[in-house]
Amino acid sequence: MKVHALVAEIGSTTTVVNAFDLSKDPRFLGQGVSETTVAQGDVTLGLRKALDRLKESLGAGSLDYDRMMAVSSAAGGLSMSVHGLVYDMTVRAAKEAALGAGAVIRFITAGEMTSSDALRLQKVKPKIALLAGGVDYGEKSTALHNARVLHEVLPDVPIIYAGNIAARQEVADILKDHGGKVYFVENVFPRVDELVVEPARKVIQAAFEEHITKAPGMDTIREMVDGPIMPTPGAVMEACKVLWEDLGDLCALDVGGATTDVHSVAKGSPEIQAILENPEPLAKRTVEGDLGVFINAKNVYEEVKDRAVLELGFDPEPLLDKLSVIPSDRESRLVSYLTKAACEIAFSRHAGRIRYLYGPSGRQAVASGKDLSSVGTIIGTGGALTRLPGGEEILKRLIGQGAGRELYPKDARILIDKDYIMAACGVLSREKPSEAMTILKTSLGLV
Repeated sequence: MKVHALVAEIGSTTTVVNAFDLSKDPRFLGQGVSETTVAQGDVTLGLRKALDRLKESLGAGSLDYDRMMAVSSAAGGLSMSVHGLVYDMTVRAAKEAALGAGAVIRFITAGEMTSSDALRLQKVKPKIALLAGGVDYGEKSTALHNARVLHEVLPDVPIIYAGNIAARQEVADILKDHGGKVYFVENVFPRVDELVVEPARKVIQAAFEEHITKAPGMDTIREMVDGPIMPTPGAVMEACKVLWEDLGDLCALDVGGATTDVHSVAKGSPEIQAILENPEPLAKRTVEGDLGVFINAKNVYEEVKDRAVLELGFDPEPLLDKLSVIPSDRESRLVSYLTKAACEIAFSRHAGRIRYLYGPSGRQAVASGKDLSSVGTIIGTGGALTRLPGGEEILKRLIGQGAGRELYPKDARILIDKDYIMAACGVLSREKPSEAMTILKTSLGLV
């Protein structure tokens, strides 16, 4: 059977291989699923098994395909550390770049790193370090100090410098014999009122692709995958950015077993932009590491336990320790309930706020954070929102104004990624953007 492209989604526990027809009528053909075999020392064992199951689902004895790409959160995903000067400026900008690329941020420092910071950094052992600090032609001693610390503490870890351009040559001199690759990109915060995160995001993803092919268990991946490899959350963001060009301001929520990710690509309203305290990136991602519906189910339950028994009609606590990936009827009701709570909490953390300052001239409104009031589309992806009933109703609850919700979407349509292929289409869009978006729009019910 002829298949134009395969996209493998290699998770921590499960590997999925998706098949796509990229002819004049682009379409999703089907998928095969297996366990991930990173822990066995060879990711291709699970990939081959998933490929065999794909053949079974398609009724094909063999598959003739042109290209295999991949997204991955296996081998710990893309773990990073971020280091800057002032948390609310360069550190925040660097964090936006890292999260937008699909990273899991393990450690953040602001100002000159101390000896205790260095010890913690050694324990965290990030796969990539992002060094920022200072607007262009401003303060540079912090970046130089932190470059020396990274050079000593992370001798073989790739370092990305995205700080003050005036310190670039001195940073290069400090890191000239560094064991890991060193990348130089535009300053993420070149001026006090400007964020520039896209150049850093692109380099982060390139560094991830180079690193992941060397990670234990993943070092065999190039035996089968000959196309791009992206972090799974970064691929979802890539899909959001391409969709935005056609759909306008949008959000996507992905509720997983361990985390809840919120992605937004939105310019916001001119009225809010005029009162915004600090600049926000067009594309923003937040990761709530305490909100998941399996591994972190207890954390979500703690947020809603005062009303959970009454609203569910049963005591869910005995089930929290033994939730299965394929839940029973009662477990399914509980997971849907936790998904609703995770979405509401994560969305409230992602969205900005309006507050009021009082001075000699009276009350003044000030906005901070991401303005989602212009969002016209909310997308649900991930297992919890696409495989369990009620996903559309859960996301509808995120629409509407009220106290603390001033920057929420005022009116938006809800779309569900029914084939669960948003991440796959994100990496596919790197080479076939038009075809990838046609396929994704079919999954979203737009075509």
